[in-house]
Amino acid sequence: MEIILKKDVQNLGFKDDVVSVKNGYGRNFLIPQGHGHLATPSAKKVLAENLKQRAHKEEKVVNDAKALAETLKALEIKIFAKAGGEKLFGSITNIDIAEALAKSGQAIERKFITSGIVKRTGKYAASIRLHRDVVIELPYEIVAEKA
Repeated sequence: MEIILKKDVQNLGFKDDVVSVKNGYGRNFLIPQGHGHLATPSAKKVLAENLKQRAHKEEKVVNDAKALAETLKALEIKIFAKAGGEKLFGSITNIDIAEALAKSGQAIERKFITSGIVKRTGKYAASIRLHRDVVIELPYEIVAEKA
């Protein structure tokens, strides 16, 4: 079954992608939840026309995302956390990285940050998706708070 996605679906595709899924997944989840609709021949033609019209606008968005990526790469992110030796009391997640970026003046939604759960001090890297075509690796450091 082919579905045209209305929204980004993690591990499946981005908005306006035509994806092939199993019948049950499409009928019982994607379509009722509003994540997509059937990819009929007429729907594909409408999608192709919309994508052609949107291509010019998309170019500006990609350039803005690339400019933001360059600014983010220049940042040096340090996250302070309570720790006993090298082991943290708690953990650092993408929420903490989003807060650190907000403090430095760059507001990025946490759903676009992929870092995993970190439980030790040290240097790590988070993957940030600014656009479908622009994904960067942001290095950050976790430092133990001084008592």
